[in-house]
Amino acid sequence: MKGTLDDLIVKFNNDTSAKLTESWTWLIGTDKEVLLVSTIGDMFLTDNNKRVYWLDVGGGELKLVANTIEDFEEKLKNVEQVNEWFMIDLTTELRLSNKKLKDGQLYSYYKLPIIGGGYTVDNFAPLSIKKHFSYLGDVHRQIKDLPDGTKVEIKIVD
Repeated sequence: MKGTLDDLIVKFNNDTSAKLTESWTWLIGTDKEVLLVSTIGDMFLTDNNKRVYWLDVGGGELKLVANTIEDFEEKLKNVEQVNEWFMIDLTTELRLSNKKLKDGQLYSYYKLPIIGGGYTVDNFAPLSIKKHFSYLGDVHRQIKDLPDGTKVEIKIVD
């Protein structure tokens, strides 16, 4: 399936960008703005110096990926790099599955990879962008200092 970057990202409201990062300030600080949101629930951010960062939600990590927006745009022309960041095959499988996204949704994890979940179609479900980033930012904040192998029980309270 051939596609474009538009097939790998979801649209979000720029006015609510700060809300998307609210639960992640413990990791990303307060100087970042959302640049892109991937279909599989990761975020790309810029800082005041226009460096670009990848918020890998599955692993709960923030990685500097480009020193300028132009450098980031150049990297988006490299299929291998795009595949690492956006998981083209998985995104395609999810789009072809019966898990259809509505406006304001992305694919979110049932079980985070950092606690044993896989990057497989059956570990993703559509969820609102706001809930995804709010919930998973809070989960990562709570588990960030636990030793590897610690048993984790997650209870969802609405």
